[in-house]
Amino acid sequence: MIEKLIRKLKNDPNYKWEAIHSSRDLFSVAWVRFFQLLRGLFLKPFLKKSHGLVFVGTHVKVRHGYQVSAGKNLILDDNVSINALSTNGITLGDNVSIARDCILFCTGIIAHKGTGIIIGDRTGIGARAFLAGQGGITVGDDVITGPNIQIFSENHNFSDLQLTIKEQSVTKQAVVIGNNCWLGGGVTILAGVTIGDGCVVAAGSVVNKSFPANSIIAGVPAKLIKSRETV
Repeated sequence: MIEKLIRKLKNDPNYKWEAIHSSRDLFSVAWVRFFQLLRGLFLKPFLKKSHGLVFVGTHVKVRHGYQVSAGKNLILDDNVSINALSTNGITLGDNVSIARDCILFCTGIIAHKGTGIIIGDRTGIGARAFLAGQGGITVGDDVITGPNIQIFSENHNFSDLQLTIKEQSVTKQAVVIGNNCWLGGGVTILAGVTIGDGCVVAAGSVVNKSFPANSIIAGVPAKLIKSRETV
C-alpha cells in the first residue's frame, strides 16, 4: 500500500521497492514522514509557491521563504538551512530532496545581493551539501549527489596589494550542472563551471573548468578520464 502511495505521489508508474521491509520498518518510516508532513503544512504558507506536499524535518530553518518556490513532494531533512534572499530566489522542482545538514544560501554579504539557486525535478542533494548561489547555481533534472559537496559561484578579488582582500569586492560567475549527472561525495565545483548532461564526477574532485556532456572526470583539479559514450 505504501509503495503504491509513493508511486502515485512521484507520478512514476515504474517506481518499485527492491527490498522487503518489515511492518516495524514501515511503521517507523511512516511515523517520521507523518510529522514531517505536519511541519510542512506549517511552512507552506510562508513560501512563495508550493505545488504539492512539503515534508520538513526537525530544526529546519527557511529564511526569506517568500522567495522560495517548490514543486510537488519537497523533502527538507533535519537541520537543513535555507536563506533565499536574492534577485531570483530559490526554485525547487518536483520530487526534490535536500538531505540533512545541507546549507543553501544566495547572498553572502548584504551589500552584494546574490542571484539565486534552481534545482530541477527528481534531484537529490546529499547530506551536508553547501550551495552558495551568489552568482547563480542551476542544477538540472535527475541529478544525484553524494554527501559533502560544495558549489561556489562567487570569488573574492585580490589583485590590489594596497587594499585588503576583504575591501576588493567580489566576482560572481554562474555554475550550471546538467541533467542526469552524478556528483560523488566531497566534490567541489568552483565559480564559472558548466558541467554537461550525463556527467560523472568522482568523489573528492575539485572542478575548476567546464566539461562537455557525458564526461567522466576526476582529480584535483579535475581532468577528463573518459567519455561515457566510449565506455
